[in-house]
Amino acid sequence: MKTRLITAAALTAAATTAAAQAPSNAELYEIIQAQQTQIENLQNQSSSTSSFGGRTSLGGYGELHYNNIKDGRDEIDFHRFVLFINHEFNDRVRLFTELELEHALADDSGKGAVELEQAYIEFDISDKLQAKGGLFLVPVGILNETHEPPTFYGVERNNVENKIIPTTWWEAGAGINGRTEGGFSWDFAVHSGLNIDTTAGKTKIRDGRQKVASAAADDPAATARIRYTGVTGLDLAATVQYQADITQGTDAAGDAAARLLQAHAIYQAGETKLTAFYATWDIDNATFEAVGADEQTGYYLEASQKLSDQVGVFVRHENWDNRAGNATDTKNDQQTLGVNYWPHENVVLKADIFTAEIFDTDDASRKDKEGFNLGIGYQF
Repeated sequence: MKTRLITAAALTAAATTAAAQAPSNAELYEIIQAQQTQIENLQNQSSSTSSFGGRTSLGGYGELHYNNIKDGRDEIDFHRFVLFINHEFNDRVRLFTELELEHALADDSGKGAVELEQAYIEFDISDKLQAKGGLFLVPVGILNETHEPPTFYGVERNNVENKIIPTTWWEAGAGINGRTEGGFSWDFAVHSGLNIDTTAGKTKIRDGRQKVASAAADDPAATARIRYTGVTGLDLAATVQYQADITQGTDAAGDAAARLLQAHAIYQAGETKLTAFYATWDIDNATFEAVGADEQTGYYLEASQKLSDQVGVFVRHENWDNRAGNATDTKNDQQTLGVNYWPHENVVLKADIFTAEIFDTDDASRKDKEGFNLGIGYQF
């Protein structure tokens, strides 16, 4: 309709010009052709804008937590507000980005942060093979790549993936991934690595995340994962990573070569889901060995049951230790029981209670800890 109106207007303008100036038939034809060219240019611009809008998508997630810990802190926190902006340049090249605001603000108080967690270009090499380059989530564990609140149980992310993996963990580099007809898929990436400042007394794996902010890159890391989903309800995966020096050449005792091994199994039968998860680091360095941090390991077992489309319950046992190489018992244990309620598949209300026995590095003692958490989350 719009094109017909523009064409009619062009013809009217041409006819008016012809009546006023009495041009020849050839001149009249040229006027109409010029108007038609303008119409085609407008249509091309409109088509280009429509294509751009149709290939760009917006998404995100967020979560609010209330933590009540006996003899500890009572706290409410809008933990994460995240936006995804993705764009398809064509059918084979696309952009993925993720921008996060943590703890509702970012100022000099240090309570929050604005973080770029993903920004990479993905290329289709074939139907079953893709390559990517940029800033991306490391292909390890369960939650590191999929951590939107409606997708997992519990208000807080589990301690093993949080303190041992350490989720959320992103790096910059390049990777390739593929899949086969038999249910196997694989990933391989070379990327920036950890940088643990042992001169400041830090030895935990989580202390080494650089978040690609002017990150030291003397010693990159390589990560490989294989996954099998060829049986209905079954998901098996294993990841290995190697980095020649997770202190980036700053430790007086020399290089700290580190190897990560992670594996998990998920089995779902109907509305029942069982998960077993294991991760361990082996670090070759005297500074880490002196405090037992040359071994950092953890596992968890989780069982969940969907009672209806909207309600699910779960129980989880966790065990993790960032000083597993120590001669004394430095492990941490936690048991969590909770419920998820989904008023919509992309909105979740959560509640859980927990008891834990935590190793206190200050006085080398084990202390009891208990409390409950409430949360609300969404994704779109």
